[in-house]
Amino acid sequence: MVSFTDEFVDIIYDLYKQPLSSELDGVCRQRFLDYVAVAISGSTLIKERIENYPGLFCQHQPQLTPVLGLNKYAAAETAALLNGMSAHVAELDDGERFGMVHPGAPVISALISALYQYKLSTEQFLKGIFIGYEATIRMARLLQPELKDNGYHATGPCGCVGAAMGVAAARDFSKSQMKDAFCAATTSASGILKVIRENSELKPYNAGQAALNGLTAAIIASLQFNGPGDVLEGDQGFIKMITGKEQLKSIDGADVQLIKRAYTKPYAACRHCHAPIEASIALREKHSVDSESVTAIRVITHRFAAFKHDHTNIENDYSAKMSIPFSVAVALYVGRASVYEFTHKYISDKEVQRLTKLVKVEVDDELTNLVPEKRVAIVELTFQSGEKVSYQVDLPLGEPENPIDKSMLEAKSLELLKYSGIEEQAALGLVEHLLQGHDFTAVLDNLVH
Repeated sequence: MVSFTDEFVDIIYDLYKQPLSSELDGVCRQRFLDYVAVAISGSTLIKERIENYPGLFCQHQPQLTPVLGLNKYAAAETAALLNGMSAHVAELDDGERFGMVHPGAPVISALISALYQYKLSTEQFLKGIFIGYEATIRMARLLQPELKDNGYHATGPCGCVGAAMGVAAARDFSKSQMKDAFCAATTSASGILKVIRENSELKPYNAGQAALNGLTAAIIASLQFNGPGDVLEGDQGFIKMITGKEQLKSIDGADVQLIKRAYTKPYAACRHCHAPIEASIALREKHSVDSESVTAIRVITHRFAAFKHDHTNIENDYSAKMSIPFSVAVALYVGRASVYEFTHKYISDKEVQRLTKLVKVEVDDELTNLVPEKRVAIVELTFQSGEKVSYQVDLPLGEPENPIDKSMLEAKSLELLKYSGIEEQAALGLVEHLLQGHDFTAVLDNLVH
């Protein structure tokens, strides 16, 4: 009888053996472009803390990896950690709603280190992105919603598995080597939701350590350290340890390409905040809302969005990005929710603070039953006149059913690169190279120099 572990690895290996079509090549390049722009902009938020840390960075040598946005090189493992953190800290990285997971930050961060360490070809690197996303999203879909209900941040454990499988695919591992990488990744997989609460700043670390642990899991497999026959099932298997259940639903087969189900974020906040943000912006535009006339704000949504995302005490920009009330308040006040709005300027703004305190987040069981097919949010405003208006968003912008197209992705990337201090012509060249070019190390090295 084929074990659950073998079934999972068989599916991933079957996907790996499939040639990368021109369509998938384009999808992987767009994921990479989004990642690079988000990571570079995110690095500006953590740069001051890490750029002068003793011994963290090195002079450029072969096999050292660039740390995006910092104009420095580091060992492969250090770069995977820091790039993973930078790619997640701005809350603009991609995700997949059925798995409630962010694949890009851990997967591509590990692969950039592998790109330099093993001199990967463009084709190998893009195949690694494809397989890394497929493994991350499959694992998250398999474990959710039990994973979230038990307090795990899926990007940590599932991203670790995806990063390991992505690197394994890029390095052309055999099926048995892939299984060993998978087993090593599952025992390394971690990341709890507690670190996104209150004034904690450790949420990006979940993505960074997933990239680091996934990269090292692939290294361990290449050194021929074998894993158990079935790491997933049984009393001490990964599934029971992390969900409390013996076995879960079936795995999506190799006939499904889940990377196409990834969403692109237009707003710099937790994805659960996006539908409320979009509804607030729509109300502002439709009714020419003067924020000072608003006396009450209701947000009716599903339980996954409301749980621990309803806080009105905003302690820092991390707390702001996790808060539906703040996200709604700043969207109503400014009409935007970009990286510029989740800053001290608006956190300390008296009118934004007033609006934030007005927001009441309510759970609706019927809306919860629609998840994950829909992630509905209804925003209702009450004005001084007593008038009430509301707006409903079923799926926010960026989902495959409501997509951000290539031109919109390019615009997002250019805005983030400009925010990071990159001149327009250089930014345009970077976008073009990532979407059409073949020497990714050259373009990443240019970013450093």
